[in-house]
Amino acid sequence: MPDPRPPEPRQPESVMPFGEHLEELRRRLIWMLVAPIPILIAALILGPRILLWVTRPLEHALRAAQQPVNYIATSPVEGFVLYLKVSFVATLLVAMPWILYQLWLFIRPGLYSHERRFAYFLMPMSVAMTGLAIAFLYWVLLPFSLYFLINFGATLIKQDVPRADPPPGIVLPHVPVLDGDPAEPTPGQMWINKPLEELRIRTDERTTRTLRLSGDSVIAQQYRLDEYITLVFWLAILFALVFQLPLVMLLLGWVDIVRPADLARHRRMVIFGCATVSAIFTPADPWSMLLMLGAMVALFEFGLLLMRYVPAKRILGPEDPRSRWDDGNEEA
Repeated sequence: MPDPRPPEPRQPESVMPFGEHLEELRRRLIWMLVAPIPILIAALILGPRILLWVTRPLEHALRAAQQPVNYIATSPVEGFVLYLKVSFVATLLVAMPWILYQLWLFIRPGLYSHERRFAYFLMPMSVAMTGLAIAFLYWVLLPFSLYFLINFGATLIKQDVPRADPPPGIVLPHVPVLDGDPAEPTPGQMWINKPLEELRIRTDERTTRTLRLSGDSVIAQQYRLDEYITLVFWLAILFALVFQLPLVMLLLGWVDIVRPADLARHRRMVIFGCATVSAIFTPADPWSMLLMLGAMVALFEFGLLLMRYVPAKRILGPEDPRSRWDDGNEEA
């Protein structure tokens, strides 16, 4: 049956020769590459702070498991390469709205007005869901998952420490346990910094040497910082994609491929699929799988709400003839 809706005329500015399309594409690509340069310079300046912010969940998990915060590098260039990687990724994340805006300026003249309405609704929601995914990963999943994995590895094998009374006349030295470093330590003084779990010794007027303290675990919890950063970046990409699930469901509902009632009827199968995805793509611990499963189920339910309360006719508006056609189609 042919579509009774009349085709909507395109905007006059969308009709342009092929050469002008290429020129417009070249202009947008130049803006995409040139505008983020100041952001890159700022990211290179703030690179160490960004790296400290990304590693903070790992640091807190190590301290909670009474493990020393001591990362390792296996090559001389690893630290510099990691610094560049973090700076470039931060630049890409900050500049992404600008890049998407330039892409939107390129494709906007070729869209119908109702297609623009859909884009105006979906693009801000996609950015918001991506931000929510990063926040969920950083403040919820990483702290629980890292603490479980580190604590499990640290307590898997513990050494049996023998006990013995000191010989007569031997007095054990006393090292004070402080909540921070003394204001003006003198050379030769030593103390334990409780928050840092470190034995600190002042060797001269300007230098303090440290010895990181650990528990009775036989398995040392020392990690390559590059591997941790790579894991966090891949999880961020995965969660950013997973959190687009409500928008994908909304799009499928708009084109009438699936309906909310059909998805609700097969909720058990959907939850089973979410559990499978969680088990495959999360780190090998139950906390990560359960947290991601819970997030995906919540996203699925949110997608059902969007499909029911934000149909295509609401985006089009009551004045659009397609809305009246959709109403008639639903009544039928």
